[in-house]
Amino acid sequence: MDEAVATRRAALDAVEDVEPDRLHERIAEHVQAGSMVPGVLTILSVRAVTDGADGLRLTRQLSHDEPWTTGHKEAGDLDVLVADVLVARGFYLLSRTTAADTAVETVRAFGHDQTVRETHDIPELDRNLEADVVRLAIVAGAGLRERALSPGVTELAATLTGEFETDADAGFNDVERLEMETIVDRLAAVTPDTGVGEGLTTSVDD
Repeated sequence: MDEAVATRRAALDAVEDVEPDRLHERIAEHVQAGSMVPGVLTILSVRAVTDGADGLRLTRQLSHDEPWTTGHKEAGDLDVLVADVLVARGFYLLSRTTAADTAVETVRAFGHDQTVRETHDIPELDRNLEADVVRLAIVAGAGLRERALSPGVTELAATLTGEFETDADAGFNDVERLEMETIVDRLAAVTPDTGVGEGLTTSVDD
């Protein structure tokens, strides 16, 4: 899928200048292994948030696995840095867009959910991250064309949030399962004056 390739390449480009090399390599490995669903949704929103989402996903994983207690302290410490860089870089970019408020809400909700999850042992709360990221991706993508998001876009974001199957441990299911054309049509229906799909190249040269 061209959109997935473009999204992954953009995510890697965003952290290209991170040093030292070992930290950069670990970040790249994590991005390569992560889901491109949020980024693809962002592209489709304008017919076109992935670093920030990957960072939160890694943070969630670390909070559950706690590598420091299983003899993997060094790897755990490095992964904390990876998560910090991904979250900081991704949400810094979003802070200058119409999705800024939604990005803040996503981080706050994540922190709240993980606190409640650990306190009350409610693993189902892990799924909320993917749901919030779907909403953030739609809002971010639509915001590239709309300064003030229309009610239709925010309503569609909420609707799509409930339609994506996720795994509490692995996150989003395979990006190849996205019904792209259907999503594009639905986005176009709620953004009739924004030219969804106009002027955006999603293919990537080898």
